[in-house]
Amino acid sequence: MTSKGQITVPKDVREDLGLVPGSKVMFVKLPNGQYNVVPRTGKIQDLFGMLHQPGVPAMTIEEINDAIAEGGAESGMRGMEG
Repeated sequence: MTSKGQITVPKDVREDLGLVPGSKVMFVKLPNGQYNVVPRTGKIQDLFGMLHQPGVPAMTIEEINDAIAEGGAESGMRGMEG
């Protein structure tokens, strides 16, 4: 990783993901703490099922909204600790 946070994606990975110069990618955090790199050129359907955990009930809209609000509050406070 460079000092500016840039990374080099190996050629075989670029080819597998269909990345070309100027492509954008997303880093999607999975429930187990790992990340998936997903090309942003894909369709939303490509993400379907990525976060599903068998045996774990789906979150309600309220739970999702609470999680988003909590994540936003945490990211807003990042760097403000003494």
